[in-house]
Amino acid sequence: MDDRIFASAHKLALAIQSAEVSSAEIVDAYLAQIAHHNAKLNAVVTLDEEGARQQAREADAALERGETWGPLHGVPITLEDCHATVGVRSTWGGYPSLADHVPSEDSVVSARLKAAGAIVMGKTNGPLIWGSDNVFGRTNNP
Repeated sequence: MDDRIFASAHKLALAIQSAEVSSAEIVDAYLAQIAHHNAKLNAVVTLDEEGARQQAREADAALERGETWGPLHGVPITLEDCHATVGVRSTWGGYPSLADHVPSEDSVVSARLKAAGAIVMGKTNGPLIWGSDNVFGRTNNP
């Protein structure tokens, strides 16, 4: 698949489920893109590389067994930091007192995306709702 990092979630899901590309390949492509651009952008503030790679391997193995987790099976995503995600730091938008908070429950958004088969790779920066005290600083997205 050409330009797979810019493909829609729907197209990625179809490509993964038809074995045109593996979930592991897509996760690696996304991680490479993040590594290349994130230092300038400060867009991804928490990244679970190993967890994402492990989930991608499990997604690929499930497909080999004929199992599908849902319409987003094996599609990697990031969520804005304000969405609670089990086992992944969630600071509610960079709130200083939650700088090291790791929730034990998913938010509704996180839970529904996971139930659809998505792989949560990490968390993205949002607007500076807490002012200059924001844990992550300003994102430099265009």
